[in-house]
Amino acid sequence: MRVLVIGSGYVGLVAAAGFADSGHHVIGVDVDAAKIEKLRKGISPIYEPGLDELLHKYQTSGALSFTLDLREGIAEADAAFICVGTPQSEDGSADLQYVLAVAEDLANAMAFRAKDAKPLIVVDKSTVPVGTAARVHATIAAKTDRTFEVVSNPEFLREGCAIDDFLFPDRVVVGCRTDFAESVMKELYTKKLAAAQARNPENGRWFRMDPPSAELTKYAANAMLALRISFINEIARLCEEVGADIDFVKVGIGSDHRIGKHFLNPGPGFGGSCFPKDLQALLKAAREHGHPLMTLATTVEANRHQKQVLALKVRGHYACKPGTPAPLAGKRFALWGLAFKAHTDDIREAMALELIESLSTLGAEIVAHDFEAMPNVKAKIGDKIRYADDPLVACEGADAVIIATEWPAYQKVNLEAVAAKLKAKVMFDGRNLFRPETMQAKGWTYHSIGRTTVVG
Repeated sequence: MRVLVIGSGYVGLVAAAGFADSGHHVIGVDVDAAKIEKLRKGISPIYEPGLDELLHKYQTSGALSFTLDLREGIAEADAAFICVGTPQSEDGSADLQYVLAVAEDLANAMAFRAKDAKPLIVVDKSTVPVGTAARVHATIAAKTDRTFEVVSNPEFLREGCAIDDFLFPDRVVVGCRTDFAESVMKELYTKKLAAAQARNPENGRWFRMDPPSAELTKYAANAMLALRISFINEIARLCEEVGADIDFVKVGIGSDHRIGKHFLNPGPGFGGSCFPKDLQALLKAAREHGHPLMTLATTVEANRHQKQVLALKVRGHYACKPGTPAPLAGKRFALWGLAFKAHTDDIREAMALELIESLSTLGAEIVAHDFEAMPNVKAKIGDKIRYADDPLVACEGADAVIIATEWPAYQKVNLEAVAAKLKAKVMFDGRNLFRPETMQAKGWTYHSIGRTTVVG
């Protein structure tokens, strides 16, 4: 099939590469000339494991190309995926200006399609609130007499694992009104569904529903996951107070088949491009319909507090007194991790940025390391902190090391080499990469999440 993918962010690029991998002919479209030029040279504007290889492979084969002109390929296209951003508005709602702008561009380009052409399937792949499919349909219908149908096909990609999630989906949700639209969507995903089922018979599930239900499914899924994260983080804080160990507690509750083990790892709060803005958009929509989501509102508030947990541990360790100007002046911290999670360079709503702000305000000096996100942080905050190309280099002369992102390489580091660089064997581990008893035996003062602080 011939597919247009409009927007070349995380969702758009992964979808473009994924559909090309399924044997379809894909044209990626974006209005950013610099980004298109880079993509044509095989340079991805984002870091996502496995993406560069797919982009190179299918551009070389001719199955994938990129253009600034939406009209290129519109005449022959079977489907057009809208994959542009939906940033958060000041009132918390999703800003649909880019989605609707693409809808208008599609409507104008529809003139290049034959009047007797099969309906173009316009797919909302961006995360959008309930009712967006109807708005996109109305926008296009107002400017064209060509046939089309608007479908909701929410993405369920995890940054850092997005390629695998697309190539082997656990489920595909399609909100459509006609059998024809469903048949087009099924043909697009057939190979991926089969591959997922071959790996795990319980995966590769297909769910057809109406567009509003599909739109709400995405928001509800993110809300449920966020709720689990905030819940386990609150239990972790209670563990610290009562002397329990969250590692044992999470195994105990996760072994219940009704609960499951996923999303029960405590940490310094969630961030990223999806959860924070999607939760606010869902809260705003619920209020507008007179049905406030109290549980979700509490989840958001709990996460706001959790993102300060590492800063609070640092303040407590160094006995920072309220009202004291620059109580951490003269202290230097090695900060390991800047991205909101491992295997990505995404720093949107990253806890590390809030930690940097908090510690800098207290007068501390910070030397940061991350495997992918340092250029993005430097572009955002400049030389407010120092940057190190190696985690050990970041530790030179530091008073303590703080772990903010769960890069696997940090867990494999030689702790004796780290200790040799530090002024004191002190670690604040926001990702529980080590066991307290092991750290204590090695002589470390070790702060973690949901476990008793140990002193070596």
